[in-house]
Amino acid sequence: MVRSTKIVATLGPASSEALVLERMLVAGVDVVRFNFSHGTAQDHLARAKLVRETAAKLGRDVAIMADLQGPKIRVGKFENGKVTLHAGKKFVLDANPALGTEERAALDYKDLPREVKSGDTLLLNDGLIVLNVDQVAGSEIHTTVRIGGELSNNKGINKLGGGLSAAALTGKDVRDIDTAMECGADYVAISFVKSRTDVEMARQLTTIAGEKHGIKPQIIAKIERAEAIPMLREILDAADGIMVARGDLAVEVGNAAVPALQKRMIKMARAANKLAITATQMMESMIHNAVPTRAEVSDVANAVLDGTDAVMLSAETASGKYPVEVVEIMASIAQEADKSEQVELDLQFVNQTFSRVDQSIAYGALFTAFHLRVAAICALTDSGSTALWMSRHDIDVPIFALTPNIATARRLALYRNVRPLHFELHTDRDESLAAAERLLLDKGLVKRGDLIVLTVGEPMGQPGGTNALKIVRVGERL
Repeated sequence: MVRSTKIVATLGPASSEALVLERMLVAGVDVVRFNFSHGTAQDHLARAKLVRETAAKLGRDVAIMADLQGPKIRVGKFENGKVTLHAGKKFVLDANPALGTEERAALDYKDLPREVKSGDTLLLNDGLIVLNVDQVAGSEIHTTVRIGGELSNNKGINKLGGGLSAAALTGKDVRDIDTAMECGADYVAISFVKSRTDVEMARQLTTIAGEKHGIKPQIIAKIERAEAIPMLREILDAADGIMVARGDLAVEVGNAAVPALQKRMIKMARAANKLAITATQMMESMIHNAVPTRAEVSDVANAVLDGTDAVMLSAETASGKYPVEVVEIMASIAQEADKSEQVELDLQFVNQTFSRVDQSIAYGALFTAFHLRVAAICALTDSGSTALWMSRHDIDVPIFALTPNIATARRLALYRNVRPLHFELHTDRDESLAAAERLLLDKGLVKRGDLIVLTVGEPMGQPGGTNALKIVRVGERL
């Protein structure tokens, strides 16, 4: 069985050796994430080279995702690296730079005193520390610690309910976009998106920076601000996909609201023919432990059942003790969840409308494959659009996307239930279809006598030109 749900894994100190990365790719990683909150430009460039070389060695199409830091609002550094805050004690956040103590800490976001008021709640270190705002005096925010704990250098700050105005793209992000394009990133993830304007700005910057490298990455909007929730529709219209970034989102809207939001966001993305990635703390315990908790297993499985394109690993593979094992376990969970899905394709097509010929061919292929119980769907595609539309619907038939375009093949690595294969198109349609049939047969993906559905466009090689569907029995013409 070909696993439908893809795995995104973050590269870091624990996974940047060639042998470890190779084992991770073999275990099931489809997309490698570079976290631009850490590391230098040279670190990222070296890792990009390693990913490309390792994927080529394995004959795999693996996508690279550059995840920009964004305007993470943080405390500054402390005299001794960390302090302990105690409930009921006073604590001051100050926009003026100075080393922190148990009584006060500096802010790296100087506008915060202008954006909070008495009665607001601030959450530090992913919500583990809670501060009640008593008053704002000039550059100082005076608070009372409601829930204390250990606070170390550069930990994040969120405002309960959202409402901070920091722009999604910082000067660092603009510089990092240049590095990402030099790395050949297939996807760029934008942090703390609030509106379609943030996405459009990111697309302009990546298009300009990518032009000299001959690449045009797709944009993933990370949904982690409360303000993004009412703007989901317009954000989806502007982006190529979304990431359900549950960490900061949970801090702003509350943990209890996140599961329902996750389901809603994934459903909206699929309906809009966009991608969805589910992220944050999916296998958190495996940073230190060799096996996950049952709750984590259920979390991953439920994301798969929600219809997410991919599940993501962060610190688990970047700095954890078991970067290979966590991928293996996540892949097995995803595969089991895939098998348990109840496919009701006909119901998914109720009230479905389309105006493009290639989109109608994609839906026709799904409908035919489902009712004839074929072994595979084979889409000959240049842009990948046909495969994207097919991947928005649940079907227990593997979709093989045959493309001559390397950039398309790498992007397809993120699409649910789609496996990209390199394929040189012939000028003659029948020759191309016969060659596609041979390729699937030679790779052992189908066997003689299997029924398969093929989609293709004429004239050959024209993006968006899919206009034909053919049903064949493998081996009859070969």
